[in-house]
Formats: sequence, C-alpha cells, structure tokens
Amino acid sequence: MSAESSPTRDVSTKEAEEALFDASAANDVDGVREALAQGASIEARGGGGRTPLVTATKANAVAAASALIEAGADVNAKDDMQDSAFLYAGAEGLDEILALTLAHGADVQSLNRFGGTALIPASEHGYGETVRTLIRAGVPVNHVNDPGWTALQEAVVYGDGSSRYVDVVGQLLDAGADPSIHDDRGRTALQNAQQRGQREVAALLAAP
Repeated sequence: MSAESSPTRDVSTKEAEEALFDASAANDVDGVREALAQGASIEARGGGGRTPLVTATKANAVAAASALIEAGADVNAKDDMQDSAFLYAGAEGLDEILALTLAHGADVQSLNRFGGTALIPASEHGYGETVRTLIRAGVPVNHVNDPGWTALQEAVVYGDGSSRYVDVVGQLLDAGADPSIHDDRGRTALQNAQQRGQREVAALLAAP
C-alpha cells in the first residue's frame, strides 16, 4: 500500500489539543499547524489555565508563538496567574514575542496579578529595549500597581543604579514619568535613589 493511500487515524479533539500544547512548548511550528488542522482549539486551556500561546510564550518559543498568533490566537488571554502573552513577554523582556503581540491587538492597558502594567516589571528588570517598546506602544507610565509602585519607583527600588537602570529611568522621565509620586512609605523615587546610593539615577531624578 502506497503512502498516499495509507488510511489516516482519526484524532480526538483531546489528543489534538495535547499535541498542540506539546508543539507550542517545543517551538514546533509544523506540529502547531497540524494540531490545529486536526481540530485543536487555539484557545484550549491546559495546566495552570494556559492557552497554547501563553505556553509558547513562557517557553520563549518564538516561531510557535508566531504561528499561533498568525492563526488568530488571543494575545490578551490570561492564564490562572493573570499572565497573557503580552504581559509575560513584556515582563520578561521577550522582545520578539512582545512585538508580535503588539502587532496583533495587545491591550496596553491590561494589568497583571499585581495590578501593574507590563511596563512596571520591565522597568524593574532593567530591560531597556522592552521599556522603549512599551512606552512607544502607549503603556501608561504613571500607573501605580497594588503594592504602591510606579515603573519609575520599581526601576529604583529593585534596580542597582547600573547603566541599564540609568537608561530605563531616563526613558521613563522622557516619556513623562512623574518623579514626585510617593511610594506606600511616602518616599519619592529620588529619595529612594539617594538612600540606595544610586548617584547617576538620583542626578537624573533631581534634574529640573
């Protein structure tokens, strides 16, 4: 019997969706497309409430994420930890996937489990290019998250004053970040920078 005439086995939706999650995590584009063709829901939910796209994003599986997004995956769908592909890519500096989500309807106002925007953890981690992308996309720079921090405050409090944090603080200030906003202890970003000995950051914050 030739390969062309070999009978194909019917695949259940459950099997197709299991294959889709496996392919998404493994960055297997052909596997993603095959599973979708076999009837897997592109918005299926797996462990932790993750969609295939969130699964691919958390594995930094760029090719698989791209295939899913091009096939119509919701870039704003959140898992049980309130991570969407957009929010997670922004928080972790996954710039290729972040760009894909922004090109396909990412909600720049969306909030993570801490009540913060994607810009806040990006600033906390000192991801300069990610911060630049998020600012350009219109993510609010003065949003205050549930613990009481802005992106500017987190760049200072969780940063180390190194050049990458100087870059991030400069970007935030240029984008209109308000250095007078106090944290939940009543301190400004400048006061926090001075307390931590972050001289270059403090100089930026003190500039008129």
